[in-house]
Amino acid sequence: MPPLMVDDPEVGALVDREKARLQETINLIAAENQCPSSILEAQGSVYALKAAEGYPGHRFHAGCIHTDSLEHLAVARCRQLFGADHANVQPHSGVAANLSVYFGMLNIGDRILSMKLSHGGHLSHGASASITSRCFQFCHYGVTPDTERIDYGGVAALAEEWRPKMIVAGASSYPRLIDYQRLADIAAGVSAYFMVDMAHIAGLVAAGAIPSPVPHADFVTFTTYKTLMGGRGGVILCKKPYAAPIDRSVFPGCQGTPAINMVAAKAVCFHLAGNTAFRAMQHQTLANARCMAEEFANRGYRIVSGGTDNHLVLIDLRPMGMTGDEAEKRLEAVGLIVNRNPIPNDRYDPKTAGGLRLGTPAITVRGMQENEVKRIADWIDAILKNPDNPQIRPRIRDAIGELCRQFPHPICQ
Repeated sequence: MPPLMVDDPEVGALVDREKARLQETINLIAAENQCPSSILEAQGSVYALKAAEGYPGHRFHAGCIHTDSLEHLAVARCRQLFGADHANVQPHSGVAANLSVYFGMLNIGDRILSMKLSHGGHLSHGASASITSRCFQFCHYGVTPDTERIDYGGVAALAEEWRPKMIVAGASSYPRLIDYQRLADIAAGVSAYFMVDMAHIAGLVAAGAIPSPVPHADFVTFTTYKTLMGGRGGVILCKKPYAAPIDRSVFPGCQGTPAINMVAAKAVCFHLAGNTAFRAMQHQTLANARCMAEEFANRGYRIVSGGTDNHLVLIDLRPMGMTGDEAEKRLEAVGLIVNRNPIPNDRYDPKTAGGLRLGTPAITVRGMQENEVKRIADWIDAILKNPDNPQIRPRIRDAIGELCRQFPHPICQ
């Protein structure tokens, strides 16, 4: 028996159940993905045992000869993959990376202009529930009511009025490309730093499937476990003049000992993201998302912003008289895993939400393409439009099980 089942059968059984859930359901959560077994192997390697405060050549623990080589390798691969001057691969998460940039470059109480959470931004961009809003003064820009795309004119006006020390771009539920050059120009016009949080789209950027913010931004943060198909963790890229303050802000400013096993996983992730198969996967992710948006539009659903340029589709359920919470529960019952999501000018609170966020990374990794996306759209449509029909749910649940067997989860093969 595997050691976990011997030492703790209860946890071991839960691990097995989670593997079964992954295999038997279709994951459409835009913030999740599958990673190769080599990533999990790196995460569970002996590097999980190593304490290594500091940076290569300047550690506060002995025995770091191989750890230093590993971190050098991860940094070099990351810089090459994204064309960055400097990379810090130690942040434990995307939020940790964002905090390190804020605290490394700003003073408590400084002003930051960022995207409104309800219009697609992120909690760590100054939402009231986040510690960021307690440390800095945030003003938020949003999307225009007619196009539901970023109101760049509004950003410029707010920047002139607010005079922020930093402008933040990037989002967790914005389905369109961002004009980084335009935002960089706005930031330069008010002598503000420009930071981009590309947590969701890092894999698409690495593959050249969508434009990169790296040439335009002073700082770029991201996570490795979404479209980038790696393990959990965060990364900061920055221009050379900011390398020293950013490194000091990560350690000793915001973190202590880095998770060296996760640095190992990042090194593997950056290596795999440079190959042709990865690039093809990212382009197919985009194709699947476009197909999904078209399929739902053809079935009468209102797609926020009218479509998508990335890996996610945002659907407005309000015209159907349904909340995102209701839809999420109904779909999960048949094996379709989605998440409720606020939409611009949503009248519902975030726990209820007026929309659904659908993402295509995880199904693409399983090998699904446009034909499968059309079938999935059919099933979602049938469940949402026939909530009281008892015959539909078992039929769709069986069809989903068959599709999952046809496209097995990579970890379960």
